[in-house]
Amino acid sequence: MMINEITKNKIQTYVEYLLDNSTAEKPMWNMEKVLSGQPNKWNYIDGCMITAVLSLYEITGDEKYYKFAKDFTDYFVNEDGTIKSYDVEEYNLDNVNAGKNLFYLYEKTGDEKYKKAIDLIRSQLQTMPRTKEGNFWHKKIYPYQIWLDGLYMAQPFYMKYETLFNGMENCRDSVNQFENVERLMKDPVTGLYYHGYDESREMYWADKETGCSPNFWLRAIGWFTVALVDTAEAIDETLYYEFRYLISMLENLIESLIPFQDKSGMFRQVVDKPDVEGNYLETSGTALIAYGILKAVRLGYLSEKYLKVAVSAFNGIIDNYLTLDDEGHLTLDGICLVAGLGGNQHRDGSLEYYFSEPVVRNEAKGVAPFLLAYTEILQINK
Repeated sequence: MMINEITKNKIQTYVEYLLDNSTAEKPMWNMEKVLSGQPNKWNYIDGCMITAVLSLYEITGDEKYYKFAKDFTDYFVNEDGTIKSYDVEEYNLDNVNAGKNLFYLYEKTGDEKYKKAIDLIRSQLQTMPRTKEGNFWHKKIYPYQIWLDGLYMAQPFYMKYETLFNGMENCRDSVNQFENVERLMKDPVTGLYYHGYDESREMYWADKETGCSPNFWLRAIGWFTVALVDTAEAIDETLYYEFRYLISMLENLIESLIPFQDKSGMFRQVVDKPDVEGNYLETSGTALIAYGILKAVRLGYLSEKYLKVAVSAFNGIIDNYLTLDDEGHLTLDGICLVAGLGGNQHRDGSLEYYFSEPVVRNEAKGVAPFLLAYTEILQINK
């Protein structure tokens, strides 16, 4: 599973290109912001990328990575712990994700502003609207809805906070939200998970019987894969049953994904429809699955037999989508810019919808998990 020096140098050059051309005000990897022309805000896309940069720091010891991550975060986090552009009452689970990096910075520096910011984000979850089953709504603007993405955005932060700072009081609540997702959103035939669930059954994309959206979107399943690993990592070892439950869910999910892995090693935008015209090999979801497996194997959660799935996926991304652009810069392509359900764009969860969203380069939803998978390979080799 060794990475040759040529590949390592390519990735190193690519990372430096991204960091040299990015600031907190204008990160080149946040294509949603670049294309919108709007000022940057506290968001999950940058949060993913800073997690990757901190992981690069951990594996290389290169201080430039730590300085970049800290400076980027400090642009948003004020001395009193308030966070520039963050509003608790927006009630958006996406905004919780970047809070995971604050644990690292607080532990490393002891600076109380990070703990205050962590507490502020935790206060959002305290009053976050919930479904009757007890799951957080994905966003206030999407009432009664659970999206797989939201488990990744909120649960690792929630579990870590409860474990470190709240005497594990709500750890069981976090696991219960995974249990509900398995019960409500898992397809009994394929073992895959639907992108979204509407408790009210009123959204046009929701099945009137199950409440689920109609398809298995790759990146949502990728987010969910990593959510299981990261939340399990944050659980205290005394919660043996809860830990084993998450790991069992993870292993079952990976087993369900394997039949749909393309010969290239990658997975497709809609997982179970490889032969439908318009479906394509997608980078971000493939990278998330590779990263989740690699990390789970390193931590001893999954058998080493799954490494071949992850390494094949990682190499598939390199072979298909890590290329030179017209100016001679390395670029990572094949990344679905964004996909959701509902909203003004009438996102109906159909195959046609998922195939219609823009495919972009160098977007952090793909770049960050690719780099995280890379650092996991380096750690396993180490």
